[in-house]
Amino acid sequence: MPTARAAGAEAQQGVSWPMARTCPFQPPGRYAELRATTPIAPARVWDGSRTWLITKREHMRALLADSRVRIDPARVPRLSPADGEAEATRSLLTLDAPDHGTLRRVFIPEFTVRSVRAMRPGIERIVDGLLDRFDSLDRPADLVAELALPMSTLVICELLGVPYEDHEFFQSRSERATRLMGDEDSVTALLELRDYLDGLIAVKARATTSDGGVIGTLAQGLRAGELTHADVLDNAVLLLAAGHETSAAMTSLSVLTLLQHPQAWQELSADPGLLPNAVEELLRYLTVADGLRRSAAADIVLDDHTIRAGDGLIFLLASGNRDEDVFPSPDVFDIHRPARQHVAFGYGPHQCLGQNLARLELEVTLGAVLRRLPELRLATDVEALQVKEDSAIFGLHGLPVTW
Repeated sequence: MPTARAAGAEAQQGVSWPMARTCPFQPPGRYAELRATTPIAPARVWDGSRTWLITKREHMRALLADSRVRIDPARVPRLSPADGEAEATRSLLTLDAPDHGTLRRVFIPEFTVRSVRAMRPGIERIVDGLLDRFDSLDRPADLVAELALPMSTLVICELLGVPYEDHEFFQSRSERATRLMGDEDSVTALLELRDYLDGLIAVKARATTSDGGVIGTLAQGLRAGELTHADVLDNAVLLLAAGHETSAAMTSLSVLTLLQHPQAWQELSADPGLLPNAVEELLRYLTVADGLRRSAAADIVLDDHTIRAGDGLIFLLASGNRDEDVFPSPDVFDIHRPARQHVAFGYGPHQCLGQNLARLELEVTLGAVLRRLPELRLATDVEALQVKEDSAIFGLHGLPVTW
């Protein structure tokens, strides 16, 4: 715990953000301290703007559902000199009401429970095809490279209608584009992704009929004048990069978590019906997307704190998902816990559009691993694993396994 002098200085200067996450299973230790002592804490960020860290789940839900809390990237706190490059985009992650709601309604039909459920056979074929190769692999093998990344890449390719032969290009660019500090290399990768998708949209917009996939469907709306080119391009970049990175990170971390909890592994192997609830607990426990940034458009009073108009807000989702007032013994992984009330997908009008797909990918992939690789085990010490400390999507650089 901080000393009295350190706590006093921190109250004046703010808690330095971002914080490095070095453990695959636990958020930074400071999260628990802040929840206990300063749940709405002043933060110190690169651009020096007046900013607050939000650490309790009830505060997150209240603020993220509040119309006075805005997502406008020109106003949210910046984390580096290159941060904020998305200011001019028209993606679901940069628009506020009413534009956000109008655009979101265009995408919703592609991500309903029914639409995503129809993707199950295709995802099962993808996962089984990847696992078919495992007997020919040298051991140990990297589960990130051999299963998590190609699975998420193939699924997002199929969803968007992106040619899979280009997967190595956009896989590397999306990984670099999601680095937390927004350095020059990540900006370059984002621009290269945009150029690639720009050309693909142009080809699909010239077609007389849709050739399948979200981009093809939206390109037809572009031809009909219902959408702008920016609407299609900016959201294609978002879905491609964010969808593939989060899914790959959750898959590898989830397998690692189950390997570290053999009782849970055995229970899920014996009763696959437990998988949907286990997926919710994994989403809560791991929370790979953290640090949502917003700003206040008007004064907001919350639990004796006054958040002023123009103040920045950073929502520590991983902290909200370890909130002791909501999840008893939150640092314990429990596949029987009722965990659906987590905030791993955010909350409010900007809650993750792809959450149904994320759940299905995890359920299908973990079920197949449990069934087909019952002897799977970690081929190194957990402490030797390299985590992505510099990424907006937390995950593993590699996961060596044998079986």
